[in-house]
Amino acid sequence: MLKNNRVFNSFSVNDLSEAKAFYAETLGLDVKEMSVGLNITLAGGGEVFVYPKPDHAAASFTILNFIVDNIDSAVEELTSKGVTFEQYDGHMNTDEKGIFRGAATGHGPNIAWFSDPAGNIIAVMEEM
Repeated sequence: MLKNNRVFNSFSVNDLSEAKAFYAETLGLDVKEMSVGLNITLAGGGEVFVYPKPDHAAASFTILNFIVDNIDSAVEELTSKGVTFEQYDGHMNTDEKGIFRGAATGHGPNIAWFSDPAGNIIAVMEEM
């Protein structure tokens, strides 16, 4: 039924101007301000709608996954722009850069997670 319908993702933030600066300046995405939120256009034509929510609670899951050619280069570039990568222990143990190196062990892709200013989790990952 919905197979041929246009689709977009959305999520909330607690501070729209802070989100706009982060997504446009830090991540370098195409961000357009609208009267009710932000529209982010992604490569391939995907779109994300970001809206302000006074009682915002950060998503407890990854809201966006960006496929990168080289995880180390992506992490280094984002770190140079002030992004701090998450550190996880246990099953998804990350290295000192914050990278889970799943490809070497056959446990998924190489991936690193960070948060936007509202605490929403974002990832950069190498395609498997």
